[in-house]
Amino acid sequence: MKITFYGHACFGIEINETHLLIDPFITGNPLASKINVDEVKADYILLTHAHQDHVLDVERIAERTGATIISNYEIVMYYGAKGLKGHPVNHGGTYVNNTFSAKYVNAIHTSSFADGSYGGQPGGFVIKAGEKSLYVSGDTAVTMDMKLIPMSTNLTASIFPIGDNFTMGVDDAIIASDLVICDKVIGCHFNTFPPIEINTEQAKEKFAQAKKELILLEIGETLTI
Repeated sequence: MKITFYGHACFGIEINETHLLIDPFITGNPLASKINVDEVKADYILLTHAHQDHVLDVERIAERTGATIISNYEIVMYYGAKGLKGHPVNHGGTYVNNTFSAKYVNAIHTSSFADGSYGGQPGGFVIKAGEKSLYVSGDTAVTMDMKLIPMSTNLTASIFPIGDNFTMGVDDAIIASDLVICDKVIGCHFNTFPPIEINTEQAKEKFAQAKKELILLEIGETLTI
């Protein structure tokens, strides 16, 4: 898996030339101004929930690429009404094809579109491809449901929000990494807005003290796991 950070909670994941895009929020993020949203690749767009800072660029990218939107029923129906292709799942359900699988798992958060439409219940994804397994928690508090994930897969890495205020912060992300039994954490959902600004060096040090690795990618940077 090649993981590219597009800022905030948006990631591109390349698996054998298939491109997954997680929670596209690019044009509304000044920190991601160097990313050309019209060059971002997507065969599938995976959405954890409906908040604008996770779905702002869905329509623009899906219309250009013809990508399949994978998310909860309400979100997929919302975009389906706009003529976009989608595959609905719900908590505990898994989308499977010949390249990857994506299981929709619990998250504790809220979910609504900017126009006030109901966005279903929020979630995260456990993405598997071959021997690699990646947990994208989505916006969430730390939750004991995370303990269920390592019962069915050995995670290669996890993507957790660490900005606090709207999601779990650094200390709870460390607890979450214990629950999912994964010491390699890619941080997201931090420093985009004033309420979620953090001291990144302090965050890395806290993870190091817990004998874990916190990876904070630069926007546009790619990591292979």
